[in-house]
Amino acid sequence: MVRLSIIIVSWNTKELLKQCLESIIHNANPKILTEVVVVDNGSRDGSIGMMKRLIDGNSREFAKICDDSCEIKLIENKENLGFTKANNQGIKIAKGEYIMLLNSDTIVKPGAIERLLTELSDRKEISIIGPRLLNADGTPQPNCGKFPSLPVVAVMLFLEHFCGGKYVRCSPAKSCFVDWLMGAAFVARKEVFDKIGGLDENIFMYMEEVEWFYRASMAGFKTYFLKEAEIVHLGRGSSKSGKTEPILNIYRGIIYFYKRHKSKSELVILRMLLRLKAFATLSLGYLKNDSYLKETYGQALKIH
Repeated sequence: MVRLSIIIVSWNTKELLKQCLESIIHNANPKILTEVVVVDNGSRDGSIGMMKRLIDGNSREFAKICDDSCEIKLIENKENLGFTKANNQGIKIAKGEYIMLLNSDTIVKPGAIERLLTELSDRKEISIIGPRLLNADGTPQPNCGKFPSLPVVAVMLFLEHFCGGKYVRCSPAKSCFVDWLMGAAFVARKEVFDKIGGLDENIFMYMEEVEWFYRASMAGFKTYFLKEAEIVHLGRGSSKSGKTEPILNIYRGIIYFYKRHKSKSELVILRMLLRLKAFATLSLGYLKNDSYLKETYGQALKIH
């Protein structure tokens, strides 16, 4: 039986994907039967050819080819279906008792996956677990957060440069239970996906992991941050649109989250907070004649 299924979504990230796969292959534990499912979202950078050479065993691009304990699979989409739909494609065919979502712009450090699986195996109260993410320079990258209650949203929107980073998202000083983990890297028992389903496909990108972890929490599953397991996350490997599209998708995602999980009165207050933030930043954009701020928050004001 496959013990671990690793789902990796890629869109025009050939070199990053190669680096990620190498880190998995080179650190593979022969005692852990693993399948790696790469879901390609219509890449045009040679990613497909590289993957097919790897699967066929004819790749000179990899220093070590997988042994019998590690199998590579490819799902080839003809267009970019988005992060959520692509991950769900991989989740649906996953055979492992544990399922790991892993970004293509990550590098798995030695022992990280074994530590995550050992903790899950030894502690039955933990259903989902994630590593400490590191920036390219080795510094901790905030990858744990609190669910977006109205106070959390207010801090995120208006105080992010003062205390938002610590209050909304952080990298804990020690291993602990958390509300949610960044979707760049986490492992869940298959039973979690069986019970609550995959990522919500109404969310194209950003906020999808928060919504999924919220459903998991409501179903009684607990999430744990394991500091001793480390994975490097280079960041935004598949995002080519700068900061504008991520901000707009966060707006869309958090409104959708409130529509699905919160009361009508909370949704009204949320929309007020978002519009206030957008209007204030748009005004600043006009004062500074900043085209980025004007374009981004002008569009944000139109999101309902």
